[in-house]
Amino acid sequence: MTERSYPIDDFTVKESWRLFRIIAEFVDGFETMAEIYPAVSIFGSSRVGPEDPLYEKARTIARLFAEDGFNVITGGGPGLMEAANRGAAEGGAMSVGLNIQLPMEQQPNSYANVRLDFRYFFVRKVLFIRYAQAYVVLPGGFGTLDELFEALTLIQTDRIKPFPVILVGNDYWTGLINWVRDRLLETGKISPDDLDLIQLVDDPDEVVAAVKRMVIV
Repeated sequence: MTERSYPIDDFTVKESWRLFRIIAEFVDGFETMAEIYPAVSIFGSSRVGPEDPLYEKARTIARLFAEDGFNVITGGGPGLMEAANRGAAEGGAMSVGLNIQLPMEQQPNSYANVRLDFRYFFVRKVLFIRYAQAYVVLPGGFGTLDELFEALTLIQTDRIKPFPVILVGNDYWTGLINWVRDRLLETGKISPDDLDLIQLVDDPDEVVAAVKRMVIV
C-alpha cells in the first residue's frame, strides 16, 4: 500500500495568496477612505424598495447629514443602502459604498460616488468602524444586526473610542431593546451602562441632532 500524499504545498500557496488579497483590500480601503471625514455609517435592509416609507426616511436622514457637513458610508448595495447613498449624493457629500461580493445578491447601487469592492466581510467591517463618527441603524436583517452588535461589543470592551449608535424606528427596534433589557441586563449578562450605548430615535432631524450632540468635528 502506498502512502497517501496531501497537497500541503498547494494549500500553503493558496493561503499565502489569500493573505496578500486581504492586505490589498486593507491598503485600498485605507488609501481611499483617508479623506472621508467626518462620516456616518448608515445600515439597513437591502430588501426595501423605493415605494417603502423607510426608503424615503433613509434618503432624508442621509441628505440631512450631508447638508450638515457629514459624509455617508453604506454597504453600497440596494434597498436602504441605496437610499442613504442617494440622499448623501443629493446633499453634496461624499457618498461611499463599501460593496461586498456575494454570489446571489448585492449589486452595487449607482448613487455611491466613492466605491470600494470587497471579497472579505471582516475587512469591510473594519472600514465601517474606523472611518465613522456614528452608526445609524435602520431596520434590517442579519447583516444589519451583525454590524450593530459588533460596534456595541467594541465600544463596550473599550477596543474603539465610543461613538453614537442610533437605532431608527421605534416599532421595529423596541422588541429587541426589551429583550436585551429583560434577558441580558436582568440576568447580569450586561451592565446597566451598556444600555446607554444605544439611542432609539424616529425623526430624521432628531437623528442628526443626536449625533451632533455627541460628535465634535
